[in-house]
Amino acid sequence: MNIPKITVMVDHGYQPDKLIPALEEIYPQSMTKIRFKVAPKMSRQEKKALGISGFVVIPMRWIVERSNAWMELCKSLVKNFDRTLVNANARIHLCFIRLMLKRLANAS
Repeated sequence: MNIPKITVMVDHGYQPDKLIPALEEIYPQSMTKIRFKVAPKMSRQEKKALGISGFVVIPMRWIVERSNAWMELCKSLVKNFDRTLVNANARIHLCFIRLMLKRLANAS
């Protein structure tokens, strides 16, 4: 398989220690190119020491949430009707290309 090395950013809702063995069993070739990075989470003690209460923005998680929100703007991705992963991947790329083109058009 010829895929680039990628990093999948996840939050604490996912458990990479359970996810990785299951994926290695199904996709042994591609799992050599994938690594998971869990977003750091501030403990209550760390928040208290910094004088912070409530919701704290985690930069890495913000990237993931913002990207998901942008993809929600593409109506064709709201319901996945694609039969193959290649088609679904192409739609995601088209969605982000459209987003970039709109921003470039507004910048000039």
